[in-house]
Amino acid sequence: MKSFALFASAVVLGFTASGALAQTDDEKAAAAKAGEAVFAQCRACHQVGDKARNGVGPQLNGLLGRHSGSVEGYNYSEANKNSGITWDEKTFAEYIANPREKIPGTKMAYAGLKDPKRVENLIAYLKQFDKDGNPAK
Repeated sequence: MKSFALFASAVVLGFTASGALAQTDDEKAAAAKAGEAVFAQCRACHQVGDKARNGVGPQLNGLLGRHSGSVEGYNYSEANKNSGITWDEKTFAEYIANPREKIPGTKMAYAGLKDPKRVENLIAYLKQFDKDGNPAK
């Protein structure tokens, strides 16, 4: 009986955890809206959207799935170009928390975004833009 109770608890916890990860469209939109506010501090160096250009930092359209150091026309550090990173949510979260630790020798002079919820929201915002700065599908 004790084994069954443990098994049942594990199943319930599993369903609860998986349900917590699923976001409704409204929750995704709220996270992206909150991420837009977080991106305000990134705007000093980076742009997104259909008119985005490289500035102090590269434009960030289509960031997830892109190889580091690969935006045409941006002069990356050798460390960034040779990092071997393909950006995904986990890798970007690690990088944005401490860029110089994740890619020693990067030119990015940013102390880091430590709050996991703000990082999650920033990622939700960036995911809205495809590589051309159009709404991602």
